[in-house]
Formats: sequence, structure tokens, C-alpha cells
Amino acid sequence: MSLVRSSPCKVNLLLNILGRRPDGYHALETVFLHVPLHDTLSFDQAPAGVQLTCNRDDLPVDGSNLVHRAATRFLEAAGVSSGVRIHLEKHVPLAAGLGGGSSNAAHTLLGLNDLFGHPLDPATLDTLAASLGSDVNFFLQDKPALATGRGEQVEPLAPFKALSGMGMFLYHPGFGISTAWAYRELARFPSALNGLPGRARALASKLEYGDVSGGMASLYNSLEAPALDKFPILSLYQEFLRKRGAVGALMSGSGSTTFALFPDASAARAAIGPFETEFGTAGWLKVVSL
Repeated sequence: MSLVRSSPCKVNLLLNILGRRPDGYHALETVFLHVPLHDTLSFDQAPAGVQLTCNRDDLPVDGSNLVHRAATRFLEAAGVSSGVRIHLEKHVPLAAGLGGGSSNAAHTLLGLNDLFGHPLDPATLDTLAASLGSDVNFFLQDKPALATGRGEQVEPLAPFKALSGMGMFLYHPGFGISTAWAYRELARFPSALNGLPGRARALASKLEYGDVSGGMASLYNSLEAPALDKFPILSLYQEFLRKRGAVGALMSGSGSTTFALFPDASAARAAIGPFETEFGTAGWLKVVSL
């Protein structure tokens, strides 16, 4: 038996850091949105162990890979004595702030649960996801969400009326930003490190009720403080896209992907030519319709 799953990415419409926790993690509140750009995971049962392959040579396929780790933990938790072969077809860029690895891990858990006849209940899958990374739990479900804790406490939300029909322009410049570095550098920016709680709920309410102007004005990312300080080109991307008609622009997660929201996909596509003329064609650029 074999099985194939699509693994979407995400953007953070808001990422508000609320200080450092005693366990070393950072407390946060965030608003997640799925983006219809996907990696693909293929699963086949095997006699034993986890065998992972990938279309990218620069991505390790050993126990340091989140897919490998997710599969190993699933087999242990489910008491599966056989193994699995997994192929990851990677299209979402690495170290991009788009949650590609977290999504791959979540869809590995979901895919293997399907492949082996659903031995684990949703609560167990949720616990496994939390053990793998802060964003993994979000990808176990398919709705926008508000997340708290270190990102693993996920509250699914109704579709965002304010974003319906919008076009999203996404650009990754070809360099990544380490999540660990971004969080470590927050110490230099006290106001970004110790945000006031409640911003995520306020943004989600505006988006759910169709308040476009209020929602766009409320986009926020604490991690822009260190990232834009070190990489000012990211600020130039946002400024350029706003001048070309974007109603909102932000860095997603720890970066380095910039996303911009346009009134519709055609308006977003119209910005591609001028953007590439200004900044070149070397980066990863996509436009999707929401």
C-alpha cells in the first residue's frame, strides 16, 4: 500500500513575542494562515526502519530531518513493528519562515496514521506534533488559527472574510534566517521581546469580520526587529510592494520570506515584472489567490 499527501506552507499574519519562559522557550501569540503552495510526501510500507529520500541534495535525510524524526516517533508510539519508505519532493524554500519543515512533519504523522490504519487518536498525534516543533501542531488541521504557548496550543478559526479573493505575493531572496538566531537577537530589542498580549485575538477578530483596513494595519512580527536590522533589503521589499498596490506586507515567521497582500491575484501578478526589474530574478517568487 502507498499513499501521497500534499504538505502546504503558512505565513504568520501576526507573531507577537511575549517574553522568555523559564524553560528557555519564548512565549508567543500568533495568527497562522495556510498558503496553497505545497511539498509532496509519498509513503510506502517497508520491512523495517525509516528510509527517507528527497529531491534536494542539500537537505539531510537522516535523523536530523523532521520527517525522519516524525516517522520514527510515530512508529514507536503506534507500536508498528514494520517500517516505512518516504520520499519528500521539496518545493517550499528552506529557512524561509514558511513552516515547510513543520508542515512536512505534521503531514508525515497524518500520512502514516492513514497508511497504518489510524492506530493513533488526534490527541496522541497532537502530543507527538508538539514534541517535534512549535509550528507542527498547526498543520494537523486545515483552518486559519490562533496559537499560543510556544506555538503548539492551536485554536482553529473561521475563514478570514477580510482576505477572501485577495492575492498574496511571496518572495524568498535566496538566503535563510536561522530561527534560533532571530530569537537570540531579540534580546537587543526589549519592546519586541516583551510584547503586549492580545494583539493576535484583535487581528483575528478584524479578519474574521471583514475589516480589511483594520486587519492590514494590525499585521505585526516581533522578529522583524532583528531581521530587518541585519537585512535592510527586506524593508525595501515591503516598501516597494506597498507602492505597487499592496494593502499589507510583512516578513513571515523568522524570515526571510516577505509576503504582500493585494486586492486580488491579478494586482499581485502585475507587481512581478517591476519587482524583478528592481531586485532581480534570482529569488523564489510566487503569487497565490486566497
